[in-house]
Amino acid sequence: MKTIVFLLMSLLIVQMLIADEQLNDKKDTIAVNELLVQATTLPEIKLGYTRRYVIPFLQGETPMTKDNNIGLALSAEVSPISLNGIAETIWTPIAFFQFAAGCRIGSGWNITLGENTIYGIGINRPDKTGKAENSGSPFDGLLWKVQTGAVLQADLAAIVPGNWNHVVVRSYHEINLKGYTRAAAGESWYFEADDGENINGFNYYGNFLIGYQMPILLNIAALLAEMDLYLYDTPNRSNWGDEKIRWTFSAIFGFTFTERLGMNVLTQFRTKRNYLESNWKDLYYRNRTIDKSDLLRLEFYRVAAALTYKF
Repeated sequence: MKTIVFLLMSLLIVQMLIADEQLNDKKDTIAVNELLVQATTLPEIKLGYTRRYVIPFLQGETPMTKDNNIGLALSAEVSPISLNGIAETIWTPIAFFQFAAGCRIGSGWNITLGENTIYGIGINRPDKTGKAENSGSPFDGLLWKVQTGAVLQADLAAIVPGNWNHVVVRSYHEINLKGYTRAAAGESWYFEADDGENINGFNYYGNFLIGYQMPILLNIAALLAEMDLYLYDTPNRSNWGDEKIRWTFSAIFGFTFTERLGMNVLTQFRTKRNYLESNWKDLYYRNRTIDKSDLLRLEFYRVAAALTYKF
């Protein structure tokens, strides 16, 4: 399996290089490189490299169609527990609407920090006492995802021109299919230190953003609401609240230091389910019982910062 993982990752890199050469041959194509450093108040850090292309496509003469294009992003990411290759494309047929599609393939490993283990990969399953345990070894399978979605967006400055009139709204919605090649049907698995409640199958993700862009160092201030929902059916899933939407709320501040260097800072809160068991943190999540009289609570999640350098 490890040989297969490295072979597939190598093929992905080769495809990225071929695409790079072909797209560079197209006239009027804008190509940008990005380096990303992301860190949070949790024990998380990620490094990334992205090659972005903007290709003019079916452009018209009206304000709604003059900037029509296809955007393509080819990325490689590495963290202390994972390695991923990502490809994404966005087609803008009109200024306020976009189609999006993409895929991710990678793998991971687990590390121990003090008394805690951070899981980058592995099956999440109950032990004989009903507590959660991880069954995984480095690069023992592929973690993959494919998705398609659409964007609706608007900018007040398109109607009332002006550098200080950029009140922006944006909403994105996608259906994705994700999996772990080692997981059997119905088995749960971990990905990049999450809660280990993933199952091979379809999921929904959506977000809503409202923000204000400014021509100063503080380039944008925005509020973002994100939601995740498992679309597959698991027997008795309502017992532990598996069918509930999971919300994350973020306050975003974006800084533009130079044309090449920028940073986004996010303060995030998220909803968590309330359980009847006092020792719910130790239990395998399907052995928990949601408190139907008080389903959810809102708690602080993390502060995250992402530094981007373009060249």
